[in-house]
Order: sequence, then C-alpha cells, then structure tokens
Amino acid sequence: MTRRPEVFVPAITPFAQDGSVDHARFIAHAKGLLTAGAHGMAPFGTTSEANSLSVAERMAALEALVEGGIDPAVLIPGTGCCAAADTVALTAHARGLGCRGVLVLPPFYYKGVPEDGVFAAYAEVIEAVADAGLRLYLYHIPQMSGVPITLSLIERLLKAYPGTIAGLKDSSGSWDNTRAVIEAFPQIDTYSASESLIPKNVAAGGAGCISASANVNPAGIRRLIDGLGIEGEGALLEQVSAVRRIFEGLPLIPAIKAAVARQRGDMAFARVRPPFVETGAAHEAAIAEAVRLAGPQVAP
Repeated sequence: MTRRPEVFVPAITPFAQDGSVDHARFIAHAKGLLTAGAHGMAPFGTTSEANSLSVAERMAALEALVEGGIDPAVLIPGTGCCAAADTVALTAHARGLGCRGVLVLPPFYYKGVPEDGVFAAYAEVIEAVADAGLRLYLYHIPQMSGVPITLSLIERLLKAYPGTIAGLKDSSGSWDNTRAVIEAFPQIDTYSASESLIPKNVAAGGAGCISASANVNPAGIRRLIDGLGIEGEGALLEQVSAVRRIFEGLPLIPAIKAAVARQRGDMAFARVRPPFVETGAAHEAAIAEAVRLAGPQVAP
C-alpha cells in the first residue's frame, strides 16, 4: 500500500500564569506548526501533559483550536484515560468537532492485565461512541503506560472493528516492533515517535512520525519527508536527528517547552504543570543549541 507520509505534532499545552490552559498561545503555536510544514497535530498526548489536564480542560482547549481557525481535519487528539467514561466523552467530543481521528491510550494504571481486558476496554469505547465515522489510532507507549499494544491485540481489534481502527503510534523506541506492525497490518497507518526513523518507516510502508521534537523543528522534519529518495536526504536526516539527540539527553517535556519559548521569544511557553518543573541554567546551553540547529521555522 502506498501512502503519503506525514509529520504530526503532539503539541505542547501552554499554561497561563495562574496555571490554566492558555488558549491564545495554544492557537498561536498550532498555527505556527502548520505554517512551518506540519501536516497536522496530535494534541493531548504525552508531550502535551494530557494526563495533567481535566476532561473539561481538554474539551475546552480543543474547541478553542477549532474556533481559532485550525481545521479539525488535521487534528488527532489524544482521548485515552483510565476511566472509560472519560475516554468515551473525549472521543465523542472530538468526533462532534469533526476531528480526523483520536489517539487512544489503553487504561494505564493497572499493570499486568490480560489482553482480553485491554481488548474489552477499546471495544467498550468504540461501541459506546457508536459512530461509523470514528477513526481510532492505538497508542503504544509501554514504558509509560505499562500496557502494551500487542500484535495479537491489533489483529483482534481489526477483525472486530475493521472500519474503525485506523492506525497506531509506536512510542516504544523499538524499530523492530514498528516494522512488525507495518508488515503485519499494512492497511493501517503506523507512525514512529522519532523523526530519525522516518526513512525506515516510510520505506517499510509506514505513515511517518508523531514526534515531540516536531514542536521545535516541524520545518526540518517536513523537508526530510519531502526529500525522501532524492539527493540530499542524508543531510536532511542528520539535521533532524541532531536536534532530536539533544532533547533525548534532557528532561523531554520541559526542554521542548523551553525551546519553543526561546524560539517565540515568549518565556510563558516554558510553563509546565507539576510534577514537571521548568528547566534551569544547567540545560540552557543545550536548549539554545537545539534551537540553533533547528533554524528558522518557515514552510519548506
């Protein structure tokens, strides 16, 4: 199957001085990402501090994006929660706004649960939303969730809900796992979580990446995608990988937010919610270097 590769951004969530979600900055950041070349956004994922936001906050912020001019067709918001009722509410809300799809974590507090239970959790959401237009992307991040999305689980879900399961984001860090998903299920869109894997992902038949560092380097990642298979691909890959490597050595979410703040000349973007804390002087030079390597974020 031939598909157009994409870069989606798990957009950071800006906070106001009082700790509330800053809708104006959220919209501005979203517009900047799309203008710089991102194909779309996956707000309310790990990088977005989604699990530090209430259901009401997530709904209000998503509505603000759409009302602020972001086409819902380029949005795949995260809706996975521990409570099925919360996941159903967020998923139905996203569908009501016309979002392209939803990215859904499995219930993640209880560990060591059987695959039957994880299947039942996804089935409950799909059947409760009861929308033939729902496009659900599975979110595999076992190092955080403790609940893996296995090949056998994907197979079962596709058999039960073939028109609903649209793809998977693999944040495991294992290329072998990503490749196995792509090879076993070519009919769905499989995204890597690192732009450094884009050439491998796309060559294998994958859909591209949903990457935290795309908050800082969307233009560079888009140039890599557009430059696949032509002269200069190696240099484009090295550019995005160099930026990515810096963030891999830092507290990821606070560092991404600090870099965006530096790029925009607005330190309010660096605010985080507990349990995170803002980066300090020890990380300042590395963050500045990441911003320098990313360069101007203008459309390719």
